[in-house]
Amino acid sequence: MWVKGLGGGGGSSALSNAEIGGGLRDALRVGTETVTGNLGSTNGFFNDPVAHIPLPGWMNTAKKVMRFTGGSGLLDEVELRMNRAAEGSMDEAKQMFGDAIEQMTIDDARGILTGPDDSATRYFESKMTNPLSAKMRPIVERELSDTDAFAAYDRAAASAGGAALAPEGKNLMVDHAVEKALKGLFHYIAKEEAAIRNNPAKRVTPLLQKVFG
Repeated sequence: MWVKGLGGGGGSSALSNAEIGGGLRDALRVGTETVTGNLGSTNGFFNDPVAHIPLPGWMNTAKKVMRFTGGSGLLDEVELRMNRAAEGSMDEAKQMFGDAIEQMTIDDARGILTGPDDSATRYFESKMTNPLSAKMRPIVERELSDTDAFAAYDRAAASAGGAALAPEGKNLMVDHAVEKALKGLFHYIAKEEAAIRNNPAKRVTPLLQKVFG
């Protein structure tokens, strides 16, 4: 993708370091705020065909068995609460993206601006996956605990004859929810980044229009 003043043609004057850094920060701020706002709304994860967090495979298997005993609704509630937990973690994710954007160097900015349409997303993934996971995990765990999802899971495990596995299953459930939440988050940040690069209507600030025009 050609960025104005960074190696394209047409005689455009070179952009200053301040314009490059500012334009990229504008783009990433707009993109990450849009995505975290959408996913952080009610049913932002749950109703989304890509970001929706399904039950882990072993719980889905249990759910199929429990349909015959009328207990599968317990795991429906667990699935809903996993998605609610992810939605509730998006404010924290938004803040962390904002901090990461402010800490970018000019070399980071140039590399991202002249790279593929998902360069910023890949940059974020490399820098933020572990810190985001660490921040999101207690939020997800608290949500699942406070909303009775863990209690529902205990009842479901007992109903399926696997009560002894309940404590380990709760940890696996939290890990699964965080992993899937991050996957959905980065998927939509990549889409938003590509749109800002390629769609003039998405460039909502004067600096974005100058850098990406």
